[in-house]
Amino acid sequence: MAQIIQTQQPKILILATLAGGYAGADSTGQSHADYPANTYILPVMCPVMFPPEFFIHAFEQGIDGIIVMYSGTDSPFKVEADGTAKLIQRAYGLMKEQGLDIRRLRLAAICTVCVKPFIKEVNLMNDLLKGIGFVKHELAAHAVKKQGAQV
Repeated sequence: MAQIIQTQQPKILILATLAGGYAGADSTGQSHADYPANTYILPVMCPVMFPPEFFIHAFEQGIDGIIVMYSGTDSPFKVEADGTAKLIQRAYGLMKEQGLDIRRLRLAAICTVCVKPFIKEVNLMNDLLKGIGFVKHELAAHAVKKQGAQV
């Protein structure tokens, strides 16, 4: 009997706006293009609906990397482009406080037919996460360091 060896893969969450990132993901699926199976796509109206703490909570729950895919400056809604960039900056501050590598959170402008850019972003995140490791290890190391500083 053949033995199947499963290696754990880092988990990637994509927050994809309906007007941009999700349509790009849909185009990718319709073209039958391959991208890592450890990717979870969550369609959202607008990323600014999420507080910065959402990202920290997602990391604490075992999501290793998050890509926020939105329409970028092409969005007809100014609050989406400006607000999303500010949101990510606030989340980076919280991530630093938790000892998290800010490269775990990326912002990417993906259009409705952006198959190659969609795949590129997912592969870049997947490769990065394979290099820096799982978020649970980073959080544990920070907790030990923080606890040692309190003693």
